[in-house]
Amino acid sequence: MTGTVPAVRPARPFFSSGPCAKRPGWTPEALKDACLGRSHRSKPGKAKLKEAIDRTRSVLRVPADYRIGIVAGSDTGAVEMALWSLLGPKPVDVLAWESFGEDWVTDVAKQLKLKDTRILKAPYGVLPDLNQTDPTHDIVFLWNGTTSGVRVPNGDWIADNREGLTICDATSAAFAMDLPWSKLDVVTFSWQKVLGGEGGHGMLILSPRAVARLESYNPAWPMPKTSRMTKDGKIVEGIFEGDTINTPSMLCVEDYIDALKWAESVGGLSGLMARADKNLAVLANWAAQTDWVDFLAGDASIRSNTSVCIKVVDPWFTALPKDAQAAAASKIASLLDKEGVALDIGGYRAAPPGLRIWCGATVETSDLEALTPWLDWAFAQVKAA
Repeated sequence: MTGTVPAVRPARPFFSSGPCAKRPGWTPEALKDACLGRSHRSKPGKAKLKEAIDRTRSVLRVPADYRIGIVAGSDTGAVEMALWSLLGPKPVDVLAWESFGEDWVTDVAKQLKLKDTRILKAPYGVLPDLNQTDPTHDIVFLWNGTTSGVRVPNGDWIADNREGLTICDATSAAFAMDLPWSKLDVVTFSWQKVLGGEGGHGMLILSPRAVARLESYNPAWPMPKTSRMTKDGKIVEGIFEGDTINTPSMLCVEDYIDALKWAESVGGLSGLMARADKNLAVLANWAAQTDWVDFLAGDASIRSNTSVCIKVVDPWFTALPKDAQAAAASKIASLLDKEGVALDIGGYRAAPPGLRIWCGATVETSDLEALTPWLDWAFAQVKAA
């Protein structure tokens, strides 16, 4: 750790956990073929939407019998569409170990008010006991906790012969982690995460078991138009072929298609995961040699390779009152922002004070290598102040 200003600056200082960095080499020229000034229901418009769905299936290796739809409201809209459409027939287990999991607790327990609900919680940095989930229940969980840097290690804890549905918020995991599709009945994500697309649109992926639930169950509560996936007891197939319920931004669709093409160019899912893993390794190597930091996720097997959360363990910092810790961590992030070397890396407001550095595939490893000396420098400045 040194007070000397580092000589090398990250070429791209974009380490936000959402919206995330655009893919390397992106310019507005990538949007030149967008279907603008036309109806999204026109032949060219529907072709673009269908291309986005088909490329998603290919890159993510989604089984052919799973349906993929573009929906409103980003990942939140996709998750809530699933919760309000599917939950009710069975008891529900909701897993929460960070803020977004808590949001789904609110939906299930406080808004839908489902009485047969079990809430399995854990503090930031660890997971609840996954083996406590009941395969006869529906299970709602995140694959990766964006605000905690904690992910589930695998899908082994999900029963193959489960009776309930698994509803997985995978927004900061899709395109960076290997999702076991046979274990998942509903998967959601948004474009602005791992591929650095533009915001406002969600992706909803349904297994045949989820479709069967939709066609056999009619919720007791009213359903808004943007959440209705069935008509006369049958799924509306058009939703999963590019005939969206509401009007999408065709500019954002073009941007997503561009990101998917880039993903294909770097080796598809395998290439994307390798890039994220390599980026995480930079921070892991730095943390191993740096005495003032550690990962919020102490167990490497559950550590995210996208939203990497760092805590400060220096005795000077840990001796501070909690509000002073939060202020010091904020000063570190602000100093780096002012220097233009790391933008938007402050820890999530409800998480323990620290930093959150996005390591997804659109971030270049060289930029993370350039960043770590700046992290040391900024900490030294704040500690000495």
